[in-house]
Amino acid sequence: MAMLDLTDIHTYYGNIHALKGISITVNKGEIVTLIGANGAGKTTTLRTITGLLKPRVGTVKLDGEDIARHKANDIVYKGIAMVPEGRGIFARLTVTENLDMGAYSRNSKTEYDSDIQRIFSLFPRLKERRNQIAGTLSGGAQQMLATGRALMAHPTLLLMDEPSMGLAPVLVELIFETIQQINKEGVTVLLVEQNALMALSIANRGYVLQSGAIVLQDSAEALKKDPTVQKAYLGME
Repeated sequence: MAMLDLTDIHTYYGNIHALKGISITVNKGEIVTLIGANGAGKTTTLRTITGLLKPRVGTVKLDGEDIARHKANDIVYKGIAMVPEGRGIFARLTVTENLDMGAYSRNSKTEYDSDIQRIFSLFPRLKERRNQIAGTLSGGAQQMLATGRALMAHPTLLLMDEPSMGLAPVLVELIFETIQQINKEGVTVLLVEQNALMALSIANRGYVLQSGAIVLQDSAEALKKDPTVQKAYLGME
């Protein structure tokens, strides 16, 4: 059974029909990517999964349970965490305080201690800067912090929205290596990314979103070879 199953999702912003009957499946242990141009509906899809937007039609099933009408904070407790576009860190708090915010749904001090050590082993730069005000970190370190904060919620499913945005190429590679490492540790990942080549290079499967509709879906390898994808998203003629 799929871990996450979106079926015939229609989401609106007021009268604007943003998602037009999309269906997406993410199986346990996969990295699945959503690619598409700006305004295609990628972020809207993630916001619908997390409960920040409610679909007018359709179901969002997590492990067989429809969570489409659940509150966003309840969905965190069910094992979904999100790294938002633009990072969304708490700029005036320290690195450690930001990580603490990610752990608000956790009760066990022992688990908290082991998790924070796990984050510091994934991101040694954060350990070095644990007492630094988050707003003074570089863009790359802020992306690491946003990812670490989401992982502190101990998700089974991690949603990532444009993690490479605004980062230098060397940091983009580091972030994508980290996504693979997180996945190897047992976290399923749904990745929204404009850097389609990088996304498809680490994903198992992908969906192409255009004007609120799924226009292509296939294995990542097949999508990389698809002429339409190559021309529109990979910069190949």
